[in-house]
Amino acid sequence: MDVDIIQADYGDPQQREEIPRILNAYASDPMGGGVPLGDFAKHHLVQKLSQLPHAFSVLAYVDGAPAGLVNCFEGFSTFACQSLVNIHDVVVLEKFRGLGLSQDMLQKVEAIARDRDCCKITLEVLSNNTIAQKAYAKFGLIQKRQALWLVPLGATTPQSLRG
Repeated sequence: MDVDIIQADYGDPQQREEIPRILNAYASDPMGGGVPLGDFAKHHLVQKLSQLPHAFSVLAYVDGAPAGLVNCFEGFSTFACQSLVNIHDVVVLEKFRGLGLSQDMLQKVEAIARDRDCCKITLEVLSNNTIAQKAYAKFGLIQKRQALWLVPLGATTPQSLRG
């Protein structure tokens, strides 16, 4: 089994197709909320990500097949006065689960965060996604007791919000 973990190139035509396809598979899965991405997100996701200089994605391939995705955004910790990386999505396609890909992709994210001199990595996870919570704990992420609050803005509907 050949595993490749890479930082995505938003300009690569193949990756421009794979990123929304992988994310849609996760969104459609009960662990991702069970609701597929809307057409706008499917067709514009990578274009919009590419316009954000603080966004980056990590892709996992197994024997050349797309198998996983992590979408990240660089933010800023005011208390540390230093950049941070927020992991927004972690996806391992169902047929590739159990191979340790989430750990491999998180290691890549950590390497990128260290290269960018970030002080920490943050993420949110759905409360019912215990499999992901176990993977994050295994990696060494520390669960903090915090509540996430959000306000849907504009024409966005709550079911189309992914976090």
